[in-house]
Amino acid sequence: MAAKRMGLVRRRKAAGHTQENLAEFLGVERSTVGRWESAETEPQAWLRPKLARALKVSNEELQALLDDITVTDAQLGERMTYALENPASADLMVVAYLHEQLRKLDESYDQEASTALLGRAGQLHGQVRFLRKNVANPRVRRALYEVEADSATIMGQLVWDVSQRRDHHAPVQYFKEAVSAARHARDPSMEAYATLRMSFVALYGEKNPVRGAALAEQAADVAQAISPALTGLSLLHVAEGHAMTGALSECEAALKKADAQFDRAHPDDLAAPFYTVNEYNRLAGSCYLFLDLPERAEPILRMTSRALASKKKSQAIALGNLTLALIRQGKLDEAASVMHRTIDAVELTRGGGGLNLAFSAGRELRQWRSEPWAQEINDRLLALM
Repeated sequence: MAAKRMGLVRRRKAAGHTQENLAEFLGVERSTVGRWESAETEPQAWLRPKLARALKVSNEELQALLDDITVTDAQLGERMTYALENPASADLMVVAYLHEQLRKLDESYDQEASTALLGRAGQLHGQVRFLRKNVANPRVRRALYEVEADSATIMGQLVWDVSQRRDHHAPVQYFKEAVSAARHARDPSMEAYATLRMSFVALYGEKNPVRGAALAEQAADVAQAISPALTGLSLLHVAEGHAMTGALSECEAALKKADAQFDRAHPDDLAAPFYTVNEYNRLAGSCYLFLDLPERAEPILRMTSRALASKKKSQAIALGNLTLALIRQGKLDEAASVMHRTIDAVELTRGGGGLNLAFSAGRELRQWRSEPWAQEINDRLLALM
């Protein structure tokens, strides 16, 4: 299993050093620097202050560079096999391997059915917990807590999806586990994200907008100091909670606060890819739909559904809401067309959010169930069940 400290390599180059001249400056062999960068060894404690000066970073930043290991060959190698048989020996290479597997699962989330991902995710989560409970090195244990926060969050998402958002207890238990692990890892970003995921269960599963808005507000508070993007995303769901209760002014105030987070964006924000104008518009459209303002929701959702073509689960939600906005304005021909597109997207991914909205739209079409076009839609919905 090959690995590399890519951040360390980039930092060395940014500081103007080759491996050779950095080695000369530190009084070590060039091969020693090479072994640091390939994650085979680490600099000895007495060398680290001098290395930090050479790279123009603080001691804490140097430690982060050393902990950041990228697995370049994701095949399950001997080291991972050995660690599962001898968990006390788990090291940062094993942690890097687990991070890579989680990254692949996360990338697949918007493209594959949750049922297809759940088995892999469950096996990976079990391995993470097993290693974390038995590892000897405290530093590796903390790194495994970070991985566990991520894997527990993914498990919560997938279990909720597979239950078609009917099982609220099991996902919340996974999200609580993620919050606990994130606190052990001292990772407020993961803590905020898992808390935000709990708010989704309250908002869309338990239909408890007050609790959902409170949890989203809690997530925003945790994220405030470290991630404008995650703060903005959380505030969007605060807005949605207010919209569900019909509180227009509170909803629009939260939307305004969320919009202001775009001005705080910075390149180091890892959540930035998830907080986009498209995501803002998708949630804003949903808010106006909850507020019984379908004429305001429609143009926002129409634009957003086109922009989300590559993210099928998110697109299915936008299309489902667009269908509802059209039905409530009496635009039935267009609503039927968009409804078929919604079902197309749901058939690909089986995402719980899009599925629930498709059935909600189907219920609103019941008054036209004698019409051939409505019967065709009903047949497709029955097939989804």
